[in-house]
Amino acid sequence: MNANAVVTLFLELGIMLAVTLLLGKGLRRLGFPVLVGELIGGVILGPTVFGSLFPELHLQLFPAPGPVTIARDGINQFGLVLFLFIAGLEVDLPSLARQKRAVAYTSLLGVSVPFVAGVASVLLWPSLWQMATDRGTLVGPLFVGTILSISAIPVIARILIDLNLIGTPFGGVVLAAATLDDLIGWTLFGVILSQFGVAGPTGTSWWMKLTLVAILLAGITSIGTAAGRRSLRWVVQRVDKSGSYVPLIVIVVLLAAACAEAIGTHAIFGAFLAGVAVARTNEPRRQAYAALRGITLEVFVPLYLVSIGLRTDFGANFDPLLVGVVLLVATVGKLVGAAGGALLGGRDFKEALAIGFALNARGAMGIVLTGVALDFHLISERVFVALIFMSVATSAIAAAVIPKLVAAGPRDVMPEGASESELVVHAAQ
Repeated sequence: MNANAVVTLFLELGIMLAVTLLLGKGLRRLGFPVLVGELIGGVILGPTVFGSLFPELHLQLFPAPGPVTIARDGINQFGLVLFLFIAGLEVDLPSLARQKRAVAYTSLLGVSVPFVAGVASVLLWPSLWQMATDRGTLVGPLFVGTILSISAIPVIARILIDLNLIGTPFGGVVLAAATLDDLIGWTLFGVILSQFGVAGPTGTSWWMKLTLVAILLAGITSIGTAAGRRSLRWVVQRVDKSGSYVPLIVIVVLLAAACAEAIGTHAIFGAFLAGVAVARTNEPRRQAYAALRGITLEVFVPLYLVSIGLRTDFGANFDPLLVGVVLLVATVGKLVGAAGGALLGGRDFKEALAIGFALNARGAMGIVLTGVALDFHLISERVFVALIFMSVATSAIAAAVIPKLVAAGPRDVMPEGASESELVVHAAQ
């Protein structure tokens, strides 16, 4: 990379971060999720606005694929891996054991109903979706079902923190169900990519790919076991006398990401699993939060979200009918599934409806999945734009509706350790 390319790279990164600071934080003061401003900033900088008004200047600042684009994509990939690791650290597996009935019904129905609705909407109306079928006729419908089944733990946690509900039974059910939703959703996505993705060992049968995914899952999650924790402590004691786990944790995350990519899923799947595993430790988890969450959530995540707007012309690919159908199927599917499950789990109607709206938020998690699917050519740019719109809209709807259904909790409701979660989610909502 020559000197001019380096100047261009640093200049465009600085402009992208400046846009996130102005629009992201500005819109947050108006009650919108930060990611709304960051995505709007990307649309403004991308071919939709800036590229349309000043094509030559846009080409100079954001040149066609070359060294600058490759470097920016590499930075985004590294940041994406760290973000999914941080998201995995938010997974609280012990909480799944509390309020078992409500969590089980809410999560299982909250995943299965929108998943089936998403798959059915593609199969019943293929002309609207125009899904690519070069990797098998089911890969598109399966992906749509998967992205509609997940929830966004960072968005949900932020809303609960703002309403002082994170330590209440309501907050416990929501976060536990969201945890289970994401575990199921990301596992489904890993399986889909292992079967239909472009990476991984060629010529490998589907059952062998699933076996490799299972081995990866078992291997990474073993880090959180007693033996895994002892191994981490043993390595740190002999390598770093200061007792810092951070370099070792970063190595673990990168190795997990590399293994996931190698077997044909995606690097972020391995990073997410690594976060889930490290979340079961004590000192490594604390140090990882302290060292990585700031730079990840304040720099890498905004850069990635702005980059989403650089990838396509949102105006040219905006299909109002498709956007409306996606938003309707996503919202109705989640509300029927999650709210219905909460009712079966013993919650009253108003609280169950609030739980449904909370789990309907897809946020940055939905955006990440959509971006990866576009990278793998599982979806078209039309579908990409529709799913991005859905992820942002459902997050904004959740933030607006939940306070009207559930009263904010008193100040002393928030548990002592909740401030740590607030720091983790604060740039990803």
